[in-house]
Amino acid sequence: MNTLRPKPKKERHRITFSMGLFTGCSAALLIALVVIIHARGILNSEGAPQYMDNIFPLYSLFGFVVLHMLMYAANIYFWKRYRINYAFIFGFKQGTELGYREVLLLASGLSVLALGCVISNLDMEMDPRTKSFKAITELIPLALLTLLLVIIFCPFNIIYRSSRFFLIQCAFHCVFAPLYKVTLPDFLLADQLTSQVQALRNLEFYICYYGWGDFTTRTNKCSGSRVFESFYFVVAMIPYWFRFLQCLRRLFEEKDSGQAYNGLKYFLIIIAVAARTAYELRMGMALKIFAAATSGAATIMATYWDIVVDWGLLQRDSRNPWLRDKLVIPTKSVYFVAMVLNVVLRLAWMQTVLGFRQTPFLHSKALTAIVACLEIIRRGIWNFFRLENEHLNNVGKYRAFKSVPLPFYYENKRI
Repeated sequence: MNTLRPKPKKERHRITFSMGLFTGCSAALLIALVVIIHARGILNSEGAPQYMDNIFPLYSLFGFVVLHMLMYAANIYFWKRYRINYAFIFGFKQGTELGYREVLLLASGLSVLALGCVISNLDMEMDPRTKSFKAITELIPLALLTLLLVIIFCPFNIIYRSSRFFLIQCAFHCVFAPLYKVTLPDFLLADQLTSQVQALRNLEFYICYYGWGDFTTRTNKCSGSRVFESFYFVVAMIPYWFRFLQCLRRLFEEKDSGQAYNGLKYFLIIIAVAARTAYELRMGMALKIFAAATSGAATIMATYWDIVVDWGLLQRDSRNPWLRDKLVIPTKSVYFVAMVLNVVLRLAWMQTVLGFRQTPFLHSKALTAIVACLEIIRRGIWNFFRLENEHLNNVGKYRAFKSVPLPFYYENKRI
């Protein structure tokens, strides 16, 4: 009876306190950063373009990660509120799953570190002729990235080891996609990576900036390197290639014809990403037309798949008109708003194809970061409704959710 009795997860006050403390510190550091930039007129200084081209991509990587974690925390909060059993669907062991407070704690902690490093690395005078920056200050972003990787792969039982190892295992399955049976956490992680293409490109820039660039003078040779441009192509297509291979594995293993259409969707996206990248690097009217055509076709197919297949909405004969029979949110207008947002945010690629990369008031790197953030927000919205549909209808055919999971595991018992 003691084994079968449900054990609710204890809420720890120190987690809530630490989360609030780090959140307040993040807000204070963000305000301080804005005040420094405005008071010093940094955006109008001669060294501003140099800073945006070399340092901004290094720190924006952490911004993408923090935003994705914030969206995941929001997902967990609403999954719990509407009683979507996300822990059971993902296959977490009872009591080891992270709540939204723990995820917010990690996100706010990383935000404090990143913002603190930005302020320490931001030169009061960014004119390159002053040579005010030192080599050691230019290594701060690399040190922060190294610290983050050390924490993720830390073997000691600290900072939520079970969740970190679960993430590493899913990432390993994604990298070797066709060799492992595709589970729901594996393909969901691959989907998250498709929304972090710019973050992956920033990782590539880390290697180029610190490996081949002269970071002591805040310059790089990435833009003119054929090797960098080649990997710029490849890195953008890697996450979609993972999903394409996962679809092929499920097609041959489960004989599910729907996975053929899903694989075709990702193949079209790969072509569209390659075309947009080619136009971004080489320009030209022919590339522009090809990028617009392929991106339009991929966007239409991906939007249809998101709304109709992944979310299960737009069912004509449903008792909830143009939605589906089973819903967890009582306010039906939320679903229509989500569908509209999905369409609008998916069209963010148009800023690349239509030549909106240059604006008089915004640097191209900043515009690219904003578009990447919009895609992360779209993915966060997609996550909620995708898991809701899985919880209600078991559309992925991974496991049934009608029964209550037992609080013990057979693999932990001796036979």
